[in-house]
Amino acid sequence: MSQYIAWLHELGMQDLGQVGGKNASLGEMISQLADLGVEVPGGFATTAFAFAEFLQQSGLKERIDSRLASLDVDDVTTLAATGAEIRSWIMNTPFPAALQDAIEQAWQQLVEQSGKEPSVAVRSSATAEDLPDASFAGQQETFLNVTGLSEVLAKIHEVFASLYNDRAIAYRVHQGFDHSEVYLSAGVQLMVRSDLASSGVMFTLDTESGFRDAVFVTSAWGLGETVVQGAVNPDEFYVFKPALRAGREAILRRNLGSKAMEMVFREDGTGVATLDVDASRQQRFSLSDEEVEALARHALVIEEHYGRPMDIEWAKDGENGRLYIVQARPETVRSQQQGGQKLERFQLMSSGELLCEGRSIGQKIGAGPARVVSSIEEMHAVQPGDVLVTDMTDPDWEPVMKRAAAIVTNRGGRTCHAAIIARELGIPAVVGCRNATEAVSNGQAVTVSCSEGDTGYVYAGELEFAVREDDLAAMPEAPLKIMMNVANPDRAFDFSMIPNEGVGLARLEFIINRMIGIHPKVLLNYDQQDDSVKQITDP
Repeated sequence: MSQYIAWLHELGMQDLGQVGGKNASLGEMISQLADLGVEVPGGFATTAFAFAEFLQQSGLKERIDSRLASLDVDDVTTLAATGAEIRSWIMNTPFPAALQDAIEQAWQQLVEQSGKEPSVAVRSSATAEDLPDASFAGQQETFLNVTGLSEVLAKIHEVFASLYNDRAIAYRVHQGFDHSEVYLSAGVQLMVRSDLASSGVMFTLDTESGFRDAVFVTSAWGLGETVVQGAVNPDEFYVFKPALRAGREAILRRNLGSKAMEMVFREDGTGVATLDVDASRQQRFSLSDEEVEALARHALVIEEHYGRPMDIEWAKDGENGRLYIVQARPETVRSQQQGGQKLERFQLMSSGELLCEGRSIGQKIGAGPARVVSSIEEMHAVQPGDVLVTDMTDPDWEPVMKRAAAIVTNRGGRTCHAAIIARELGIPAVVGCRNATEAVSNGQAVTVSCSEGDTGYVYAGELEFAVREDDLAAMPEAPLKIMMNVANPDRAFDFSMIPNEGVGLARLEFIINRMIGIHPKVLLNYDQQDDSVKQITDP
């Protein structure tokens, strides 16, 4: 490692202070897990020293610290103006000559190693990110399919400026980080041609219940930014770890996502474009079962190495068919909760008209007036206690997400950046509803329920609900083994967190009704049903 540049394969977690959490983790996997089958694209990174030296020019650091010292990040108008001003200062400040020379030399070496001018991703890696208690998910910028030295230099400059995005400034304040103590490293990593295949995110636990014996995989066509940004409703797969370790078929559940768009390389060779996905591909899973299980095995290797639940981004190369890991960071919500001590349960006490449904984030209930917002420029309209309803959110929305009673979106999956932030903030969210902005009227009183399993529901009216908290440690020890009756498979992971001796009864008729959506008697007597019933039950 030089003062200004480090090669990823030379790095490990001990270098977090110099290259940030993301780049340190990439280096750790390249150096420690390659022999175990985990493939990570190579590249190089600028150092925190390089960023600190850059900020010393023209009194830049002092000016930035002064502007941020008195900033109220909950005043979104002032936040936007301050962030824009700081970013303009950075973009108008040239790199020190020594840093520019180091980047140029590293790029030339990467070209020689590749045998051609490669396509790279230029990503941010902050020295305070990817920690066990704060993800910093999506707070700074990422640029994909960057080619040529001049573009690489320009994107590194933009990555430096992105440490002062509105969302990043607000997130650091809300997480209790001192702006002046956070430095940025820019990673330059070889691209995987997942624009010709698929990519996504996986967690080594169930994101909603914290169930540790599952790997949760999400996938969509094209580059993975559509998944992490929440721009698509991805395919979902749950893989059972004990079965995977035993060499048995391990996929517990699949959910087909709509995957309505994909991000691909632009035809002119640089940058990316978003295209619609044709109907036939939307109806196909973007991964085979064998690929899902292969990814889950990589996830187990990574989790075992780091010794904690992990949040992992992956990509399939459409040219060579191989699966690559492009990021791994600690899971920051469920793994930080004190397991087995407090049990908090939300329960609706009344019913209302169902307006829309999607994937639930968290297990809480929130209610309030709906604020239907079409773009981030309107987020000032969201007041404390409102239910934010919009097409999709990304980390730019973090300053206003904090004040919402709940969040509802048309698009997005459980592993997107906004979902991660909603969990960290403890805010219930229902994502991927498809029609939420049409089904919910602005100002309408609504209730958002994430307490009923994998599916989250948005009801008309502010419905009564109860919150019960039990101290499991204070409960007396039962003189007999207590087993559980289960009728809703969606709640199985959640129920497993309650002290029990296993499942004593599975109500198959309820399971069929819940998972298939047809009463068992209709299935048993299908030929006797009239045409109107068959039209409802037939796919």
